[in-house]
Amino acid sequence: MPVCVAIVGSGPAGFYAAEALLKAPEGDLRVDMFDRLPTPYGLVRGGVAPDHQKIKSVTAVYERVALRPEFRFFGNVALGRDLQASDLRGHYHQIVYAVGNEHDRRLGVPGEDLRGSHSATAFVGWYNGHPDYRDLSFDLSAERAAVVGVGNVAMDVTRVLARDPDTLAGTDIADYALEALRRSRVREIYILARRGPAQAAYSPDEIQEIGGLASADLVVDLGEAVLDEASRTQMSNPRVKKNVDYVVEQSRRGEGEKPRKVRLRFLVSPVEILGEKGRVTAIRLEKNRLVPDGKGGLQAEGTGVFEVLPVGLVFRSVGYRGVPIPGVPFDEKSGRIPNAEGRVVDPATRQPLPGEYVVGWAKRGPSGLIGTNRGCAAATVKLMVEDQTAGRLNRAGSPDAIPALLRQRGVEFVTFQDWKTLDSIEVSRGAQVGKVRVKFTRVPEMLAAIRGAK
Repeated sequence: MPVCVAIVGSGPAGFYAAEALLKAPEGDLRVDMFDRLPTPYGLVRGGVAPDHQKIKSVTAVYERVALRPEFRFFGNVALGRDLQASDLRGHYHQIVYAVGNEHDRRLGVPGEDLRGSHSATAFVGWYNGHPDYRDLSFDLSAERAAVVGVGNVAMDVTRVLARDPDTLAGTDIADYALEALRRSRVREIYILARRGPAQAAYSPDEIQEIGGLASADLVVDLGEAVLDEASRTQMSNPRVKKNVDYVVEQSRRGEGEKPRKVRLRFLVSPVEILGEKGRVTAIRLEKNRLVPDGKGGLQAEGTGVFEVLPVGLVFRSVGYRGVPIPGVPFDEKSGRIPNAEGRVVDPATRQPLPGEYVVGWAKRGPSGLIGTNRGCAAATVKLMVEDQTAGRLNRAGSPDAIPALLRQRGVEFVTFQDWKTLDSIEVSRGAQVGKVRVKFTRVPEMLAAIRGAK
């Protein structure tokens, strides 16, 4: 009997785990992948910015995995709703959780829930047509916005706000989002970093892409770009040096003459979001200095000096955390599935749970780029193969019963061929209007389109 593996989540980490498993030379394997949405590819579809189509082409790698005969996809199947963890343990020898970090972290400051204060996660999901966020609305009538955080997601949010909307028209951005951006009055965007340019989390390509926008100037205060003595020791890192050199270069260019301004601020932390009549009107910042964190790095410390920026929009992009799944261990403090290098552990005893593993952000936290997940998944799969060889597996039944079980529960699951049908329809709809694709943005519409094609 083959070793049967269930993978929960169909984003990059899940597909890289499937790829590594199916390439492993040891033994006979079958892989079933489950996703709560009818569509595969996770954040590649719902999180990568629409102007980054080249990055989205990585799905061709995942499709080659999905078309292998040992692989099955079950979309529109949510763990904890349609299937329970106990179901997977009863039918599969090994389970891989590739569920990512779906929730954003909060700032924890007064005024965070005022109208006009949003998570970057929600905004990104909204303009990408993600079913969880497509019915949200964003009032873009304010002239100034603040983006809190300097990771790549913060760069995406800033870039989409600062771009000429016509440059997005041929992408797969949701039509309703494109129309809202065309009506946007946002002309000034502050990117707020609590530490300095040497500690910024964005990649050199991301910040340079903002600096290269035809519609906006990237403006940096030279005084904030100057490194303290401790930060200068980090310049031996090529990535850090590239980021710092670019920011210093931009600071010398001044205000520029483009219609929009992106103002990159360093060493500031939000302490309060101010508002009137329940709506954001400003953000109060404390200026920081850098001090040793006791671990060989630097952390921000408030100086007691404050300033107020008048803004009508705030987007927080300060990290992400996982969502607990019924029946699956979860560490509330870290926001991840507790694990020892990829083996899921009992939170109380820290002993591995037989046959259960984790990959991606659910394993290591929200760090790295899409490609980072390949090495992360390969490391976990190496442990899985070791456990297969040693016979440390769940005493499972057969996954052949899964389709009948789902039908018995009234679950309208989506196969990979069903997804290919939906994919073809989206691409065809896009071709009619000069776009890469026109996405279905509601689950019932996706299921109806698949039914109609059948």
